[in-house]
Amino acid sequence: MTSRPRARDLGLQFGGTPGAWNAITDVPGLTVGFATVIEEARPGGHQGLCTGVTAIVPRGTSGALTPVWAGVHSFNGNGELTGSHHIADLGWFLGPVMLTNSHSVGIVSHAVVGWMIDRHREVFARDHMWCLPVVAETYDGVLSDINARGVTEAHARAALDAAASGPLAEGNVGGGTGMIAYEFKGGTGTASRRIEVAGQAYALGVLVQANHGNRDALEISGVPVGREMREDLLFEREQGSIIVVVATDAPLLPHQLNRLARRGAIGIGRNGTCGGHSSGDIFLAFSTANPQENPWHAPDVMTLATLKDTHLDAFYTAAVQAIEEAVVNAMIAAEDRIAVKPAGHRVRAIDHDRLRALLHDMAGRERR
Repeated sequence: MTSRPRARDLGLQFGGTPGAWNAITDVPGLTVGFATVIEEARPGGHQGLCTGVTAIVPRGTSGALTPVWAGVHSFNGNGELTGSHHIADLGWFLGPVMLTNSHSVGIVSHAVVGWMIDRHREVFARDHMWCLPVVAETYDGVLSDINARGVTEAHARAALDAAASGPLAEGNVGGGTGMIAYEFKGGTGTASRRIEVAGQAYALGVLVQANHGNRDALEISGVPVGREMREDLLFEREQGSIIVVVATDAPLLPHQLNRLARRGAIGIGRNGTCGGHSSGDIFLAFSTANPQENPWHAPDVMTLATLKDTHLDAFYTAAVQAIEEAVVNAMIAAEDRIAVKPAGHRVRAIDHDRLRALLHDMAGRERR
């Protein structure tokens, strides 16, 4: 776990009640692993690497090969999430969810296939079974030599093998290592909410790879701080992307998870983005409830439990709250990095003291 502070450590306020770790790993059984790749420029070689890969394993790395029910939404499609057509049609996927940079989708997908075969060799050998990895990306070519394709199969497998429960590192870690949010250093962020409906307690957790937004739009805790923090601007307009992964242990079916995934647009909008033309804003939601045998061995008739649709409002609210907080956590935990394009430009992390002062002063003006 990182020693970097989180948004709540700075006194920032958010709605809802977080889980024990305020992380996607508050969903029981779910594990997360990272591989972070930072290398200085090599003469005659790459210009410097600041990249990585994140692995989310919905049911952990032990046990049988079982699908999770899922839904997906593309709010702005200038990006990639492989496996999304399968999820949209069938409502489930097998295996991990991987996050990386734009030019590493292929090698990470290749790594997942090998990792899945190694872990479930008997099933793949016995059945005519195939693996359709779920891999999402955002562009880190400002801070990393993306064309050098510095993420390897070994990095992806290391992230998968490192997947664990508990508190998570944020900011410059895993797939978020080289990302930029609202023209500050961005990256990996997470948060969770506890939900109680129909007499049962559930967890909802999110993990974001935040690489989106422009400074003018930035709002934190409802305060338009971006208008005041004008130093070290990078872009003339919004560019970049964000991937949002929403997980829950509540029994939700694919049509409900599609609706939950769509709330990702409201969640990222809480911090000011409108989803610019160049942005890939893609949201995945899945449920670890209703475990079933893999589709090759499923019974002819399946029995699934589900909450009725009128209970979904609690999950919509929790998702929006957690996404808003996760984006801020990514920025709060991030650290400065030097760009490779344009070379030498420093991409700064948000100044914690200045942010706290602005929130206090601007909130005071509103009260007056």
